[in-house]
Amino acid sequence: MHMADALLSPGVGGAMWAASGAAIAYSTKKIKDGLDDKKVPLMGVLGAFIFAAQMINFTIPGTGSSGHLGGGMILAVLLGPHAAFLVMASVLLVQALFFADGGLLALGCNMFNLGFFPAFIAYPFIYRPIAGAVRSSGRITAGSIVSVLLGLQLGAFFVVLETVFSGVSELPFRSFVLMMQPIHLAIGLVEGLVTAAVLNFIHKAEPLLLDGGIAQRGVPGFRKIIIGLLLVTTVTAGVLSWFASKNPDGLEWAMFRVSGREELKNSGGSIHSFFEELQGKISFLPDYDFTSDKKGDEKDPHTIQKVESRSTVDGGRSLSGIMGGCITILLIFFIGFILKKKRK
Repeated sequence: MHMADALLSPGVGGAMWAASGAAIAYSTKKIKDGLDDKKVPLMGVLGAFIFAAQMINFTIPGTGSSGHLGGGMILAVLLGPHAAFLVMASVLLVQALFFADGGLLALGCNMFNLGFFPAFIAYPFIYRPIAGAVRSSGRITAGSIVSVLLGLQLGAFFVVLETVFSGVSELPFRSFVLMMQPIHLAIGLVEGLVTAAVLNFIHKAEPLLLDGGIAQRGVPGFRKIIIGLLLVTTVTAGVLSWFASKNPDGLEWAMFRVSGREELKNSGGSIHSFFEELQGKISFLPDYDFTSDKKGDEKDPHTIQKVESRSTVDGGRSLSGIMGGCITILLIFFIGFILKKKRK
């Protein structure tokens, strides 16, 4: 659901940059006094894990589409909403700057759509009441599925609104929303089940990690948890990413169904051109691949790819996943360092 710059006008893109910037400032203020020597490392390794997990698109059977784990609910439950939003914003920043995944003009939209709704809407108002204070496997599963579904539906709907309000593409509201919502309902169901499995495992293994309580209560065996997450992240980024579906994601699929194109070209305006050139200069592994053209592969606008998955060793994806995870960790540690310094 990473939006490209071609979908947005400068006005809408700038407004969403401002909205996400305000959410970052608010989150920073809220977590500044709660940071300690354990929460920052956990934020870093979870950010690296979400970066790696978002590289793995899974096929949605019978649709020719694919989706990937957003991870916002996992972050919110384990870190709390404010730290979760900062981590998601960091992941999306690294993806856009160094791997050309999502546009720079669209970065504010992507932060808001993928970070704000799970952290500040789905988690406090949906997950927590369902999961309850006295948790069980069933309540965690129900809370995970429902909250992820509704959070993703809100994010998908805002993609439609941001695109239509921009007015730079010929994607009519009614047709676009009728494609976006159902396909993201299917994607959300898969993500909800994965989220439930992860949170149930943590609930049994170390329940103190839930609800962002690590800073207040401490967790026995914290070093083992960090090492375990790093190992899982390395395997996910270095090996599992080879088998990601190459079918178009939910947004590209919906665009194709409405307009016949998976991707739209930038309008050619000065702001769009500036961000396109800037991203082209900064991104060193666009699309997580050695051979990918920074301007995007040419596609027949009247066809849609239906290649189920990668099945061969892909050094570009492995390197991208590992480097992206490392950059994410460094960025989050830098943010933690600055916040601690300001607090002192």
